[in-house]
Amino acid sequence: PIRTAGFPSWPVIGQTEDKAWMEVLHSGKWFRGYGQEVNRFEEAYAKLNGAKHCVATANGTSSLWAVLEGLGVGPRDEVILPPYTFIATLNVVLLQYALPIFVDSDPDSFQIDARKIEAAITERTRAIMPVHIGGSPADLDAILAIGAKHKIPVIEDACQAHLGQWRGRNLGSLGTAGCFSFQASKNLNAGEGGAILTDDAELAQKCYAFHNNCRGRNIAGYNFQYMGRRGANLRMTEFQAALLMSQMTRVEEQTRIRNENATYLTDQLKQIPGIKPAKLYDGCTRSAYHLYMFRYDGEAFGGGLTRSKFMRALEAEGIPCSSGYSPLNKEPYLKDQIVSGVYRKLFGDSVINAWQERTQCPANDKLCQDAIWFTQTMLLGPRLDMDHIVTAITKIHKHAAELAKA
Repeated sequence: PIRTAGFPSWPVIGQTEDKAWMEVLHSGKWFRGYGQEVNRFEEAYAKLNGAKHCVATANGTSSLWAVLEGLGVGPRDEVILPPYTFIATLNVVLLQYALPIFVDSDPDSFQIDARKIEAAITERTRAIMPVHIGGSPADLDAILAIGAKHKIPVIEDACQAHLGQWRGRNLGSLGTAGCFSFQASKNLNAGEGGAILTDDAELAQKCYAFHNNCRGRNIAGYNFQYMGRRGANLRMTEFQAALLMSQMTRVEEQTRIRNENATYLTDQLKQIPGIKPAKLYDGCTRSAYHLYMFRYDGEAFGGGLTRSKFMRALEAEGIPCSSGYSPLNKEPYLKDQIVSGVYRKLFGDSVINAWQERTQCPANDKLCQDAIWFTQTMLLGPRLDMDHIVTAITKIHKHAAELAKA
């Protein structure tokens, strides 16, 4: 094999994390209502990203859910989203009994195809939710313009996009709200955790109340005053916030390293026939590179080396990889949900009967057959690691015909 050593491990842990964790532990103030760590994190994360308000949550899913609730999205509403994303983006729409409307992917970028969004808008559309998949931005110039034209909020799902940028502004700070995840695989990691960024003070207050069982930010002790339509307990703990403050001391440098390695890797891989690295839109001034994504064309590898055989060969050379997402709009459980009695009662037979055809995404179907991922930790090592990836793929390309017969 080209490579026998592993790629950098994750998370990166040092004395900073040890000290922060133990301080919270011995303080006895583990709940955000008693301590100040979550408050400090919210202030620091808003400042880092150039936003006015931050609400920390239990995870990325709950941050998306809280924003939908804060915006009043609910039954008989529609939410536009991409089919190439983690299932949480869809689940929060279903939790509100809103109808998910999938808009096809741009295979060149892996992002939602902004050119197709406007045609999907109806009088029921209450939110547009682009996902900055892999940490690279969707086409925000186009998406924000569509949202403004139709007066529809744009919720940035930036759960994979910490410190990614669009025209010099951090992702998650450009739309009505931006949502982040700090789950264990993420570039900013506390095992679990999430955050909402917004410049809208009223929306921030509503999101805070929803995540805190209908209690506002300034309500303390046993003063039971409630606000909002409904609520849940989606709070971040003091431990998570302390870890995040420690991890944030490294995130800028890690982002720089990933970008340098990804830029070099793209320059090398695009020279290999059949390897098509994901395109970055012109407005992208920095990708978070939570994922390094490319499309694989087996016809350029010996006339038909399948993706699965290519991936097995890559693994055999010591290069781990993933085939990525399947088409979310075609998940059987989703069809069962939408055609159920609840959605028919809410939307009527004509809307539900048309839904499946309306949300066909043929470009995404093909993308899901061609996509291959490398994870963010593979971009944190030295330039030699990138050379190993290139050498392994070049070797497979050279021997593709014989590998196809194996």
